[in-house]
Amino acid sequence: MKKILVLGGTADARQLAGKLAAAYDVTLSLAGRTENPVAQGVPVRTGGFGGAEGLAAYLTENRIDLLIDATHPYAARISANAAKAAALAHVPAIALRRPAWERQPGDRWTLVDSASEAVGLLGASPRRVFLALGRQELLPFEAAPQHAYLIRSVDPVEPPLHLPDATYILARGPFSEAGDRALLETHGIDAIVSKNSGGQATYGKIAAARALGIEIFLIRRPALPDMPAGMDVDETMRLADQALAP
Repeated sequence: MKKILVLGGTADARQLAGKLAAAYDVTLSLAGRTENPVAQGVPVRTGGFGGAEGLAAYLTENRIDLLIDATHPYAARISANAAKAAALAHVPAIALRRPAWERQPGDRWTLVDSASEAVGLLGASPRRVFLALGRQELLPFEAAPQHAYLIRSVDPVEPPLHLPDATYILARGPFSEAGDRALLETHGIDAIVSKNSGGQATYGKIAAARALGIEIFLIRRPALPDMPAGMDVDETMRLADQALAP
């Protein structure tokens, strides 16, 4: 069987790996940032490779026939390493890149390049802010302790942020519009900071904010390497079949 390495960490990657496993020898690679990931359904490798050169060595040593980058749209460094490693190892590479959310009538979006930029734009007056970000992006908000923060994450934020008013919620998506609307109303949220992750699993807060007239500071997506890419699991599977065709 042809061997595929899927760089994952998203629900799309898990679904893709599971479907590909019906016809190929699939290994799913996880960075290991989530303490208790859901069952993946295929053999899993956890941890880094040691940069592009380390990943290239892994591809060569394990005789991988295809590399699929199905990481989060904001995992720019991993995606860059994947493209470089594939070139070094002379292994074909494709990506799964779900489309970004598009602005709809009623959306109050302010586009920013980073969490730090969002901190400055929140302003000096106290606000009630929902941080829909990964744990690694939260530290800049310690510079704005005047706001009350609602922080939702899969794993606990350890150590907690040095903020006088921060509420933590542990939850794993998908999240519905109705559920997120209730969350925003219960906590009196008037601003959201989020990445433009795309897909439906975390779109609930975007739709709920539109309905409630809540401002969203949306972090722009980073530039990613140019490679053949599918917009969803099925399209990426077709690309994989094409890449591995005799």
